[in-house]
Amino acid sequence: MSDEAYYVPVGTAGEDRERFAPTASTESTWATTMQHGAPPSALLVRSLERCAAREDTRLTRVVVEILGPIPVVEIEVRSRVERPGKLVEMVVAEMWAPGPDGSERAVARATAWRMQTSDSAAVVSAADAPLPPVSEASDTGFSGMFTSTGYLNSLTWRRLREPVDGPGQVWARPTTALVQGEAMSPLQRLFAVADSANGVGSKLHPSDWTFLNTELTVHVFRVPTGEWVGIEAETSYGPDGIGMCAGVLHDQDGPVGRIAQALQIRSR
Repeated sequence: MSDEAYYVPVGTAGEDRERFAPTASTESTWATTMQHGAPPSALLVRSLERCAAREDTRLTRVVVEILGPIPVVEIEVRSRVERPGKLVEMVVAEMWAPGPDGSERAVARATAWRMQTSDSAAVVSAADAPLPPVSEASDTGFSGMFTSTGYLNSLTWRRLREPVDGPGQVWARPTTALVQGEAMSPLQRLFAVADSANGVGSKLHPSDWTFLNTELTVHVFRVPTGEWVGIEAETSYGPDGIGMCAGVLHDQDGPVGRIAQALQIRSR
């Protein structure tokens, strides 16, 4: 397990409340004063998984709302069961941080459906084709697009295809832990990469345009395995500064789910 981590635990603040100090590995590609969306998403998923945990259920759909720039300061994560149920339940996790005036406010929120599992091995199928293997990818990653600092440096990147005449394709593997001293769960690892889809699928260069996402919606039909996470994504652009990134998330055995992100597009 890596000694490096996105977050260092600094204690609890009551039932279903934990506090963490983010490290430099969480820093965004847009500004070093705010966190990239992927580490907070993974941390919120960790909280969702632990909230009133049941071995006979798993998360199936997670929506992460980014309520504002997430500062690189000590944060608190709070969770609760919003809608209990035997077969289906909704769980919510929020990330709180001090605002400009010093008062605490929610900066990100994750809402998830958690379903009871059962045996459906006899009917397994996937609507999307698998990605080419990691062995066929180049090691260029995001070189030439983004400044390689903070979050981007915390993953190993392998690029399969640029998003020119179709979706971009990459493989990525986190080289740091999510929380210091802990191994990531499969879904935590997936979300430690998933928020990068809008970068993978972008046809715009970040030196000319910004394309920040306000949220990500992920449906997971199969729990991923292994260390590598694959993304196949493409962005559509409207005429009024609004875009949408849509893609498929993979492990080395094939697709595991789909992701969508709303984007705000601005010319520099």
